[in-house]
Amino acid sequence: MKRIFAVALIMIMAISVFVGCSSDNEVAEVNPSDIISQINEKYPDAVKGLTELKEKSDLNRYYEIDEKDIDGFAAVINTDSSKAALEIVIVKTDNVEDVKQKLNIRYQAIISQYASYSAEQLKMAKEGGVESTDGYVYLVVAENAKDIMSLISESLS
Repeated sequence: MKRIFAVALIMIMAISVFVGCSSDNEVAEVNPSDIISQINEKYPDAVKGLTELKEKSDLNRYYEIDEKDIDGFAAVINTDSSKAALEIVIVKTDNVEDVKQKLNIRYQAIISQYASYSAEQLKMAKEGGVESTDGYVYLVVAENAKDIMSLISESLS
């Protein structure tokens, strides 16, 4: 009887270990498009008039990010070169460092562009930047950039 009780107790403990380690440690998938929607709801002026990029090839064209490095993304940018460069880009990737470097190249180009002719836009651009967290890299150059970056960071955490 003691052996049966001991075996049953061991089985219950083993099952509880497996149940305890299951879904609690899994990170929920985040859809970058949902984050852009949240930004649009909270800061509509930041994304008004921007064009949504829909294909991985668009990220390759604008940022030279290799399509194989893109597991998911959402991006809204100003495609009119006569207007200020406003961009919000969120990329899910396994190659965080490379994607971050490519988005940083674009960000530095925007800073250089604004430094030569618009102090107001330069100030706005400097409030943005490129950050990464948990397999996502994001670039923000927009009004309310600090708040938008915080919203993205919170959504990805």
